[in-house]
Amino acid sequence: MKENFGKVVVLMGGTSSERAVSLQSGAGVLAALQRQGVDAHPFDPANEKLDDLKGYDRAFIALHGRYGEDGTIQGVLDLMGIPFTGPGVMASAVGMDKFRTKLLWQAAGLPVPDYALLDANSDFAAVENRLGLPLFVKPVREGSSVGVSMVTEAGKLAAAYAEAARHDSMVIAEAGIMGGEYTVALLGDEALPIVKIEPATAFYDYEAKYLRDDTRYLCPCGLSPEKEAEIQAGAKKAFQVLGGSGWSRVDFLMDAAGKHYFLEVNTSPGMTSHSLVPMAAKHFGINYEELVLKVLSQARKD
Repeated sequence: MKENFGKVVVLMGGTSSERAVSLQSGAGVLAALQRQGVDAHPFDPANEKLDDLKGYDRAFIALHGRYGEDGTIQGVLDLMGIPFTGPGVMASAVGMDKFRTKLLWQAAGLPVPDYALLDANSDFAAVENRLGLPLFVKPVREGSSVGVSMVTEAGKLAAAYAEAARHDSMVIAEAGIMGGEYTVALLGDEALPIVKIEPATAFYDYEAKYLRDDTRYLCPCGLSPEKEAEIQAGAKKAFQVLGGSGWSRVDFLMDAAGKHYFLEVNTSPGMTSHSLVPMAAKHFGINYEELVLKVLSQARKD
């Protein structure tokens, strides 16, 4: 299979707040491809001219966040005629926007946590009363939990909004669903085994994701086979509703009664030593090297 890939560019780094994580993902992908004889080369859009992408036959997108996961680089590659990994422009752009993702999922009948879009003139006390505590405040178009706060005390929402607004002009508050956090990876038409995430911190923040070694990842996740199959089918629908194809990761929450709520989609999932898709793939019988080849083999033009 690798002989058909031609000259491959691994896009990593970039200018988003997730640059450091992207560099780790890209380094892992690049090394795995090169170990298997793929003619793969690194490319950091923050330091190199996009015009230099000419001559590549295929692109593995290991960029995370803005300008790499939001449809921007996908549009560039599409215009240049270079097949790329992950979904196309529309699905990437919508998937990066937590608010509009929720609107589409609600329209499709998929369960999402109750939420409110915030601005500087919001009645924060009323939002706290309606959503209840705890609740989470997030920049709408950031990833890796950048700018996310957990509000556990009445009267603290305004400060959490101010922190999130430092990262994005759009900010969303979500009701806290505290029965467990999970993720399901999608690889082509296949839903991989669900992973349960148990952080040692108050919630699965940036530190728990990338810097700590005491976050627990459970696969098998502990859900019944019937519930797991139901959620896997729902995750596929959630991705398809956005127009997605290729690979992705859909995060969801469980409440105390065992009901699930879809949270967000990651259209360029992490590939670091702490990342969730490689964990799920390993449980499914796919090692890291095989995973990067499978993802690359699905590269396509939008």
